[in-house]
Amino acid sequence: MKKLLLASTLAVVLSQTLFAKEEVIAPEQSRFESLSKLTKVIGTVEKYYVDDIKLQEIVDKSLKGLMQELDAHSSYLDKKASKEMNVQTQGEFGGLGITVGMRDGALTVISPIDDTPAFKAGIKPLDIILKIDETSSINMTLDEAVNLMRGKPKTNIVLTIVRKGETKPLEVKIQRDIIKIQSVFAKTIEKEDLLYLRVASFDANVTEDLEKIINENKDKKGFILDLRNNPGGLLSQAIGVVDLFVDKGIIVSQKGRNAEDEEKFEASSSNTRTKLPLVVLVNEGSASASEIVSGSLQDHKRAIVVGEKTFGKGSVQAVLPIDNERTENIKLTIAKYYLPSGRTIQAVGVTPDVIASAGKVTQAEDNAFKIKEADLKKHLESELEKVSDVKKEAKTLENETKKVINSEDVLEDNQLNTSIAILKSLIIMNK
Repeated sequence: MKKLLLASTLAVVLSQTLFAKEEVIAPEQSRFESLSKLTKVIGTVEKYYVDDIKLQEIVDKSLKGLMQELDAHSSYLDKKASKEMNVQTQGEFGGLGITVGMRDGALTVISPIDDTPAFKAGIKPLDIILKIDETSSINMTLDEAVNLMRGKPKTNIVLTIVRKGETKPLEVKIQRDIIKIQSVFAKTIEKEDLLYLRVASFDANVTEDLEKIINENKDKKGFILDLRNNPGGLLSQAIGVVDLFVDKGIIVSQKGRNAEDEEKFEASSSNTRTKLPLVVLVNEGSASASEIVSGSLQDHKRAIVVGEKTFGKGSVQAVLPIDNERTENIKLTIAKYYLPSGRTIQAVGVTPDVIASAGKVTQAEDNAFKIKEADLKKHLESELEKVSDVKKEAKTLENETKKVINSEDVLEDNQLNTSIAILKSLIIMNK
């Protein structure tokens, strides 16, 4: 009986050991079968496809399809695309000045870049691009779209777009040009001790440029940081910008596939340059790094965020080489961003503390029956002309220097006007 029991025990142990080995072997076997399937399909296409297509081209198409199926931001960069990416990161290239992404399967404008052909032509965030010239954007990859929109300066292109609020598609003719990006500039708001800071994109010098401007304007009472239509850029610069205003705590964290892959980025008091009141402007064209900055400052109660809900791109992409020469790469989504409160940006965006619509400031037309000096007979016309001339000269000078935002400019921008009012309130409360 004891021998029988011992034999049964050994049989169970042996069975469990073999089963464990099968568990180890099965994933490897499944992996081999999957790779064999891929090789067989590629071989079949090479042998039987109606057109003579070379193996390298089949592999490239396979890689493009794979990356496209993963998510809207992952992509395969062949030699040409890798070269163009390097050109773009240098800050000067031929094209339209437009940042695009995939949203619900549609080629969508994230934002036009300031003072570029796309910006001047009236392209807006969330415009859906149906056609690029005569080519439909349906089933088009991001890289294909970008390649079609870029080209030699002074050549024309027509984008057919769908815009919210319009009853039919719009055709927008744009002339390509050399795209030079000025990422940071500042203006004083007329008659106010306030400084307007504009960040158009997060390139490698943004934190340094902003720090310099802040140090040169210590006499100001508050700041407005405009991140509208800012499509993002380098994570390191987003962290650096927040660190200029926040002296402690988590700025942002990113989590990969595994929980242990979480990486946290914290503020340092040694990097903080100002504690003055701050208002941040955002809109639907604010994405990625812009959302990290605005959302982090919002979570830290360091700034009031004004404008419209942001785009909602909260994923991290890394460019990884697939050859020794780094002439071919893949752009792969490796993690997601999380704000200090733990909330995600991806597909959600940042909701402003104060919602303000774009457009002009609405003013009551109550001046129709008011009599002014200029309406009276025998008013001092010569003096009035002198005043007008002085105003014209001042306006011309201001337009040339572009260092001052006057009251007329503010009335043209409802979101900026709202921001100024809020910033003034914060200054009063902090006294």
